[in-house]
Amino acid sequence: MGHGGNVIAELLADHREVEEIFDRMQSMSTGNPALRELVDEVTIELVRHSVAEEQYLYPAVREHVEGGDRIADKEIADHARIEELLKELEQLPPNDGRFHPLLMRLMDEVTAHVQDEEGTLFPRLGSACSPEALDDLGDKVRRAKSLAPTRPHPAAPDTPPANKIIAPGAGLVDRARDFVSGRGRS
Repeated sequence: MGHGGNVIAELLADHREVEEIFDRMQSMSTGNPALRELVDEVTIELVRHSVAEEQYLYPAVREHVEGGDRIADKEIADHARIEELLKELEQLPPNDGRFHPLLMRLMDEVTAHVQDEEGTLFPRLGSACSPEALDDLGDKVRRAKSLAPTRPHPAAPDTPPANKIIAPGAGLVDRARDFVSGRGRS
């Protein structure tokens, strides 16, 4: 969840972690009960990552990168589509006929989003910000991930200041639910 380093290094490490989970998912058969655990694991990681980006990364992109509003709006729209897919997957058992196609769509959406961030957003932010600013953003993103929700909340606000107020409370409730249910402990 927290890898250290500047914001770009932190988020790149998250991307690799999610790709590794996707690789493990692809090696499983649709009916494998462990698939549910991996979907829960990737959901936790993606939700925390998205919330932190929406709280700190995208506001920095808006402020420092030329055309940043357009870039941030596109990335937030990507997150909304991904969160809807996560919510749908959360409600389906892995043996449901709709599960596997939804999972494939999720992997495709996340992969395209990652490629876009790594190919466009990260290089532009890295050029526009000082190393100190990138380190500070990395610290803020790590802190946000530690308090973020662990379940999809598609109706929750995705821009500051509302998301910075709502997310920690939702995160507390989600972590309590996870503790009671054992979700995410694998």
